[in-house]
Formats: sequence, structure tokens, C-alpha cells
Amino acid sequence: MKWLSSACILLLVAIIGIAVADERPDPPAPDGLRAGGTFSQTLDAPPIARVVEKRGRMERNWPEQPPVIPHSIRDYQVDKRHNRCLDCHSREAAPRAGAPMVSITHFMDRDKQVRAAVSPDRYFCTQCHVEQTDAEPLVQNRFRTVDQVLQDLVREGRR
Repeated sequence: MKWLSSACILLLVAIIGIAVADERPDPPAPDGLRAGGTFSQTLDAPPIARVVEKRGRMERNWPEQPPVIPHSIRDYQVDKRHNRCLDCHSREAAPRAGAPMVSITHFMDRDKQVRAAVSPDRYFCTQCHVEQTDAEPLVQNRFRTVDQVLQDLVREGRR
């Protein structure tokens, strides 16, 4: 009999909780990178940024920045069995394809020993390299390229 009383009390509490929850307005969702909406709303995703097809090498913004990819890589297979990037950028294919060969650093293992093939540490290209798109920055920033910083130093007479 005691368990029946406990079950009835739990059921009553659950019904009251549901009724109270239905009366409260839908709380706003926390504003993240895509602002607006509530927890129960599903908003449309923003359009996917276009890949900027550009011939030649793109400017890098800081020393040691991995080069960006100036073409679409949609549907490229890059897995442990095949790397489509190496179809054009490998040591053998680069001259024929007219593409830049992967850097010599990609042939070094973690002990800085040069290997005959691309090191497994550097095999998955999209860990570092991304397509160049026309996307707007997700957050505002005051980033300046290394060239802009150097120009400011020259103007100020500190270099």
C-alpha cells in the first residue's frame, strides 16, 4: 500500500510539473555564432559560403600559415586508403599537373627523419589546409597581417 501512495504522489508531481512547464514562455536560446530563436525553434542554416576559385598562390597572413586551397575539394576522398590531393600534389604528379608539390616538411616524421613518402602525420591535408571561401568572419576581430604590422612599425620609426 505504501508503494501505491508513493506512485500516486510522483504521478501528481509529474502532472503538475508538465502543466507548469506548458504555461511558461519558450525561453530564448543562448546567442552563439548564429543568434536568435528559442530552444524549441529550428532556424534555417545560413547559406554555405562559395569557394573562391583563384589561380596562383594566395597571400598568407602570417609566417608559417598553411597555404589555403584555391579550388573546390568537394567530394575529394582523403582517408587511410587514398588521398585525392596527392593525385596532383605528390612529388611525381606535381610537374605533370602544374600544381605545387607538397612541402618537404610533409615528408618528415616526428623525429625529423625524411621519408620517401608523405608522413602519416601530414597525410590528412584538411587538418591544416582549408578551401578559400567568401565567408564573412563569424566574429569581429582586429587581426592584421604580418605585412600590416611591419608597415606600422616602419611608419612609427621602430624598424
